[in-house]
Amino acid sequence: MAQDNAAPAAQGKPRVSLDANKDGVIDRQEAAARPRLAERFDELDRNKDGKLQRDELPRMKHHGRHGGRGGHGGFGFAGPNADTDKDGRISKAEALAAATVHFERMDVNKDGFIDKADREAMAKQHREAWFKRVDTDGDGKLSQAELDAAKAERGERGGHRGHDAAAPAAKK
Repeated sequence: MAQDNAAPAAQGKPRVSLDANKDGVIDRQEAAARPRLAERFDELDRNKDGKLQRDELPRMKHHGRHGGRGGHGGFGFAGPNADTDKDGRISKAEALAAATVHFERMDVNKDGFIDKADREAMAKQHREAWFKRVDTDGDGKLSQAELDAAKAERGERGGHRGHDAAAPAAKK
């Protein structure tokens, strides 16, 4: 990700490198350009040196959010944190534990099933979190400046469907 700018031509639009100063690592200031990356910075910085090396960055697929071989940094469905004993492999027990955590997160209403109600509840949580993040003055309304800032941020990180539709009318 830090230096991988050649391959995206096949995707139609160039990928912007996060490594603004071209030093081969992503520091906190560079990570700030991607809010989701910035939120996970400390978790990803495994050696705690304040920089993200290439092997610490999540790998992205062409059309997905979780990237790498099968997503989640090369560990398939289990996710990047499933290797709890840090031996470079995921045992069946680790995979089952990771799947359980993922299921429990998705089963919002805790009825033992993931269904439409859970999807709708998760969508509502995401919309509310987005609104709270974008409503920088905390007044419960979005000004045109707040909405413009959110659109600019979305444009910088490649967008996310549904945010504009979820946003209420901007205050005058």
